[in-house]
Amino acid sequence: MSNSIAARLDAIRTEMAKLKLDAFMQPRADEYLGEYVPAHNERLWWLTGFTGSAGMAIVMQQSAAVFVDGRYVVQVRQQVNGKLYSYESLTEMPQYEWLADKLPAGSRVGIDARCVTLAWFEAAQTRLTKADIELVRLPENLVDVCWHDRPAAAVDPASLFSDDVAGKTSLEKRQFIGELVKKEGADVALINALDSFCWLLNIRGQDIPRIPVVLGYALLNTNGDMTLYCDQRKLPANVAAHVGTGVSFADEAELADAISALKGKKLLADPSSANAECQLQAREAGVKLLAGLDPVALPKACKNPVELAGMKACHVRDGAAVSRFLAWLDRETAANRLYDEATLSDKLESFRKADPLYQEPSFDTISAAGSNAAMCHYNHLNGTPAQVEMNSIYLVDSGAQYLDGTTDVTRTIAIGEVTDEQRKMVTLVLKGHIALDQARFPKGTTGQQLDILARQYLWQHGFDYDHGTGHGVGHYLSVHEGPQRIGKNHNAIPLQVGMVISNEPGYYRENGFGIRLENLVTVKPCAALAGAERETYQFEAITLIPMDKRLFDKSLLTAAEIDWVNHYHQRVFDALSTTLEGDDLAWLKQATSAL
Repeated sequence: MSNSIAARLDAIRTEMAKLKLDAFMQPRADEYLGEYVPAHNERLWWLTGFTGSAGMAIVMQQSAAVFVDGRYVVQVRQQVNGKLYSYESLTEMPQYEWLADKLPAGSRVGIDARCVTLAWFEAAQTRLTKADIELVRLPENLVDVCWHDRPAAAVDPASLFSDDVAGKTSLEKRQFIGELVKKEGADVALINALDSFCWLLNIRGQDIPRIPVVLGYALLNTNGDMTLYCDQRKLPANVAAHVGTGVSFADEAELADAISALKGKKLLADPSSANAECQLQAREAGVKLLAGLDPVALPKACKNPVELAGMKACHVRDGAAVSRFLAWLDRETAANRLYDEATLSDKLESFRKADPLYQEPSFDTISAAGSNAAMCHYNHLNGTPAQVEMNSIYLVDSGAQYLDGTTDVTRTIAIGEVTDEQRKMVTLVLKGHIALDQARFPKGTTGQQLDILARQYLWQHGFDYDHGTGHGVGHYLSVHEGPQRIGKNHNAIPLQVGMVISNEPGYYRENGFGIRLENLVTVKPCAALAGAERETYQFEAITLIPMDKRLFDKSLLTAAEIDWVNHYHQRVFDALSTTLEGDDLAWLKQATSAL
């Protein structure tokens, strides 16, 4: 591969010379700016060999660098040739800062402005201009010019998502969001997020692994009329009747002209999530850009009663599937039969596949044995899958896409005997999980304000974890959904009734072990508070899967925390006992028995 990477670098440098470029930047993201990219848009992989979910390459005439975050420092060295690329940090300094230090005044840096947000592009332009360096918007991505055996974009058919499962028709949703666009003072909104326009139209697709969406863009008018720009060959014959009045379909190539035709109008676009090229084209055409959040994001995050019912139903079936896997794993461990991470991941999926509503995993399963679990976004497919060893901890973070909802759960499992130190650390994580689960909070509270609840016990002992505590989850859509989150980083979005969000504190000891306990919870009104002066909310766990009690140190738990564990396990038993039988049911009884 490294010979071909060298040849690819040469080809890119030849194109750079034609355009008098001193540097070319290629992010992992494609023009849709999603978490996953389809095979034909794996430009960073083509250029470097790196397969991680975040990163950037910078190619100069004499050298090149690949930037990754802390999740990928080991992987990047395994995948990318250090003679061709230097390894740099994605997070320690912005890449445009790095370039400003490296390049002389008068240099020209090329970028495909479709692959970055407007906020990023403007920050880069400001910084590079100060250094007298020009940021050049390329008419065509240099990777696309050089990638001669690039796979064709897939033309897998989109599907109609039943109004009965969605809880609202497309017309109802579009008219509601159109009103929001009007309130923002705009005439039209650019809907760049794939899950946003799929939710609006009640359609789903198979263009991207793990997220059931269609590739494209949409423009939504204040009256709810909407045009979807996509590959129309994917659309089912009866799509027009399904989406209702006011929707038209056009090819993606027509978007630029449609944006230019908005001259004199006000276009609402999210500078932090929509691609820079669309917004720069609008500005150049005399369209007034209004910066604002994607108007679909918040209504989509607040699930309606029908969506919530689907989420709860799929979590019961998912709970049964994962419990069957955990029961099997315990029986195999007792018989001293141990497996590698890939075998376990496939086995877990086999239990989910038995469900006729199951579609695919909702993300790449994190199946992590021993010290691999200390890498919180470990992927066993990026190297040789490790063997699970006796007297260790196994961590599995997995989720599923069902036709009625999306799941995401992490369980940490004892394989044989574990140490007192490991038990102590699991119990500190558990205490944080319980504290967040039991939170009651006034309307208007953000996830950032609640984050400390999950970390407090780790902090008391001088420990912490370097990821967020919770992310939103879509309804048969993206497993990582905004705009709300629970974490240390700034987030001004209040938690609202109907949101589904993860509760996943963890702890990671380098070269030792990793722990995470994750349930999905939904936000609901706190009905039982007598004499409350404020409208108050609470969480309800919708993940129903036993936690491994063998890893809990009961002496570190309060009476109330022991009650929580017992009450949660009783809920799990009540929900799953009717669907499990034989050895699996016997396992469930034991796994949910009182502490």
